[in-house]
Amino acid sequence: MASVAGIVEDNKKIRDLIQRYLDMQDDLSCPVAVDSVEEMLEYLEEHPGPDVILMDIQLPGMSGIKGIGIIKEKYPDIEIIMLTVYHDSHKIFKALRAGASGYLLKHTSLPEIKESILKLLDGGAPMSPQIARKVITHFQEETPKKDPDSNLTPREHDIVNGLVDGLSYKMIADRYDISIDTVRAHIRNIYKKLHVNSKAEVIAKSLKGEI
Repeated sequence: MASVAGIVEDNKKIRDLIQRYLDMQDDLSCPVAVDSVEEMLEYLEEHPGPDVILMDIQLPGMSGIKGIGIIKEKYPDIEIIMLTVYHDSHKIFKALRAGASGYLLKHTSLPEIKESILKLLDGGAPMSPQIARKVITHFQEETPKKDPDSNLTPREHDIVNGLVDGLSYKMIADRYDISIDTVRAHIRNIYKKLHVNSKAEVIAKSLKGEI
């Protein structure tokens, strides 16, 4: 069954180009492409939500970063990838903290955008190489602070290690001989304990030594 994507992008040329490309794929469809968070929220009230939304940051009306928080709160199962021209650390980490699961720059090619969507839906956290370098540098510069409230179980630590290793949910399930539903249940508990909304934040906390 094809995965479903949505787009929030105020540049009509870019929006239409990505929507047409995704709709041509056998394993993806893109029924909704709008130019504001407000329009996407109206769409979500009337239609089933897409599996993943590509979201710009600078938008008319509400910003993309504010929009992530609202969408993730109302529709926690929708994954969000930022697709933006901004590559300063402040905006990157604001987006990841708000609940984005990936961060791509707008010069990313259409095949790479498709690959990133599929990678995300398979449990990955796609980022443009330039963004990934900034994230790693940020982690290296920060002093590790253990969170005494995290209290992850040994199995939850196993799941976190799988995420850090870049494994999909299926690969984590295979590694530890458990079902994918069990992996998802553990991940929901990990999110609650760590007070995060995305795989990217779990990986960030692990790399920073906070877990």
